[in-house]
Amino acid sequence: MKIAILGSAHPLRGGLAAFNERLAQELQREGHEVIIYSFSLQYPNFLFPGKTQFTDEPAPVGLTIKTVINSINPLNWIRVGGILRRGDFDLVITKYWLPFMGPALGTILRRVKKNKKTHVVCVVDNIIPHEKRPGDKQFTEYFIKPVDAFVTMSKDVLKDVKTFTDKRSLFTPHPVYDSYNEAVSKEVACKKLNLNADKKYILFFGFIREYKGLDLLMEAMGDERIKAAGIHLLVAGEYYDKTAEAKNAAIIEQHGLQNVVHLHTDFIPNSEVRYFFSAADLVVQPYKHATQSGITQIAYHFEKPMVVTNVGGLAEVVPDGQVGFVAEPDPKSIATAILKFYEPDALPNLHDNILFEKKKYTWAAFTKVMMDAVFGS
Repeated sequence: MKIAILGSAHPLRGGLAAFNERLAQELQREGHEVIIYSFSLQYPNFLFPGKTQFTDEPAPVGLTIKTVINSINPLNWIRVGGILRRGDFDLVITKYWLPFMGPALGTILRRVKKNKKTHVVCVVDNIIPHEKRPGDKQFTEYFIKPVDAFVTMSKDVLKDVKTFTDKRSLFTPHPVYDSYNEAVSKEVACKKLNLNADKKYILFFGFIREYKGLDLLMEAMGDERIKAAGIHLLVAGEYYDKTAEAKNAAIIEQHGLQNVVHLHTDFIPNSEVRYFFSAADLVVQPYKHATQSGITQIAYHFEKPMVVTNVGGLAEVVPDGQVGFVAEPDPKSIATAILKFYEPDALPNLHDNILFEKKKYTWAAFTKVMMDAVFGS
């Protein structure tokens, strides 16, 4: 088929771009012709709390990316919709992650659908946002109308979608992010990061926002049991929330964690990701609420065990006692789960279990469900 992907891509950075680019690669592998239509302006400054939206890394090889969408210019939406309508696409795939994007994407898709040929499927990250703003519901309802089918990557989001529409909606888990470089030894990784390879390291990875619960993990690091075990915390990711940054700094000071919490709070380029995962014994996702997380699928790529909190869809893809542990979103429970990991034989057959789970989350399995959502009976 001839397929357009509507959403973030290089030179934009982050998980949305990584997902769209990897999805395009899989669709091309399956024999489809794919063009990504990305943003010339993705977010106005008031919606983007990071330092920059752009990456300095080279563009992915073999992908056609057109940087054309302006998220705040209605005339642009009409023009881009016309381009896609005349492009004679069989399928348009779009992500939905923020109601702010509803007017732009909804208008483009309405224009596309006028050709009476193109089908539209939406891969939904969130249909109810983590941080609510006026107009969310109206923007989302506007976006939904021209979409033919939906795919969600957590069962909670599937339930949320069904509160908005009775259109065909299917669940399939987030695929493994296998586009990063291969792991290196802990010794090589620690040398790169200027760490002592003899220490125990747990990892918090990704953009830092209040709902991701880094403060809960910081409080867990202050637990006397964690201190006695000699566990260190690697934090790798850019702060997207100044309030969370101030709160976490205060916790570090309060518990005297300066020597055991290692902060790398700039954006981590793709080429550097492997060093953080390779240095860590365990990946911890202490979220207060969630839908799904791409971090889980990076951990599977690097074959790392995890501790996740029992919120959203996190526990759906991290079987408790097999590839890690599920904790409640509070510091004591998180600390207990971390300590349990370091007990001898706490996770028998850990590596085999990780490989077994990892095989479930292929991109081919994801695209099969996505095609079934839009073209199935």
